[in-house]
Amino acid sequence: MLEDNHKGYVNTSEYARFTKCSNDTALRDIQDLKERKIFIQNHGGGRSTSYRLPKVSELQF
Repeated sequence: MLEDNHKGYVNTSEYARFTKCSNDTALRDIQDLKERKIFIQNHGGGRSTSYRLPKVSELQF
């Protein structure tokens, strides 16, 4: 996600492919990352749900 050619977001299927895990495990991982505020869910839902890293202005220290 930090590479220059990345589109800036990832969905569950892409995350599963990147990490070589099942979609169920990917979803659990993403939910954990959301709780830790490492991933932010983009607008939209259902099959189009995607996640991104927070912008610097969205970080809470």
